[in-house]
Amino acid sequence: MNDSSEALREHRVHAAESSRGRSSDVIYRSIEHVISENKLGGTVLDYGAGTGELTQRLLGMERFESVTAVDIMAAPGLDLDSEWIEHDLNTPLPISEGQFDVVVAAEVIEHLENPRFVARELFRLLKKGGSAIISTPNNESWRSLLALLVRGNFVAFTETSYPAHITALLRQDIQRIFLEAQFAAPRFYFSDYGGLPGRPSLTWQGVSFGILRGLRYSDNIIALARKPS
Repeated sequence: MNDSSEALREHRVHAAESSRGRSSDVIYRSIEHVISENKLGGTVLDYGAGTGELTQRLLGMERFESVTAVDIMAAPGLDLDSEWIEHDLNTPLPISEGQFDVVVAAEVIEHLENPRFVARELFRLLKKGGSAIISTPNNESWRSLLALLVRGNFVAFTETSYPAHITALLRQDIQRIFLEAQFAAPRFYFSDYGGLPGRPSLTWQGVSFGILRGLRYSDNIIALARKPS
């Protein structure tokens, strides 16, 4: 590996570590809901596993025959009954095509440099009829749109989020990316948990007694796309 390649890898590792390698319980529960609602099972890949928390939860769902995890960071010191692959997700995985029934990328695509490459890679890794699930910050919430208007950036893409968050996507972007990769049109879900503009410790759901939900009132979006049979 030459000096420039090593420097790039170190930058990517630093970016991954700055995000602490985990997402919120709300996001994990939203992904579990999508998996259960769609009765997904078989073999699953945790694509961008971070500290392995979601890997543990996928194992705990008892819906999957096997769970494989991959991340640029080394395997965590957890007792995981799964295979861990240390790999930079900006490059193709050393795995042959059509290996998984489900690939889950929780809060990963915004960290990577080429979302179209990601979609093509997920398509390659899936079996025919398999499902890709991604979650990412919802840049169409009122909180994020107001931040863009006032500060000139989406709320999850401030200087404090850099260099972890580098790729902001809207639903239209996600749909185009998946369709270009030959997936069927994605179905969108929402975390139904969103902070108030300027007061993120308070949520729309809390102040509305759970009435305000969906696109404008969720901090995160989840997309489910299937590879045609």
